[in-house]
Amino acid sequence: MALKMATQQLGLLFACLVALTTWGVDFAQAGACPADKVLTTPRDIGDHKNHLVTKKTLTVINLHGWRNIVDLNLRERYFTIPAGGVVPTHDHEDRPSIVHVLKGQIYEHSSLCSVPILHKAGDTTPEFGKGHSHWWKNEGPEDVILTSSDVVETGQLDSPMPDM
Repeated sequence: MALKMATQQLGLLFACLVALTTWGVDFAQAGACPADKVLTTPRDIGDHKNHLVTKKTLTVINLHGWRNIVDLNLRERYFTIPAGGVVPTHDHEDRPSIVHVLKGQIYEHSSLCSVPILHKAGDTTPEFGKGHSHWWKNEGPEDVILTSSDVVETGQLDSPMPDM
């Protein structure tokens, strides 16, 4: 029963996160995995470490007490990924997130897609689900700037990597 309630709460929070992030703004949908490259069984994408990426937490809202939420936070972060920079391998099995690319372009290497996915400035992409892990690499000549909004437990505010 508690697991079902927690799952329902995460679903509700993710829906709210989508609404809050896109309310009143017309964002383009990010590049997606081509239909013929989508995997039904997650592939091994390796364990890539943070390389050159800096991030800053912009704000955290503790959701304790809202709609019976116990220990979840809505967090927004700002990332700078210079040329050659790598956002480390991480998953979204239990951490719904929305990424918005503000500047540049970056490749996502997903466990659920057999080819890299290109995300360009203006793209927004949701990240959530069983088997969804990925890492990102800036293969271009300019810095990539993006924001990430996600729902995390209080003990995971430094996940997947602490502020730099």
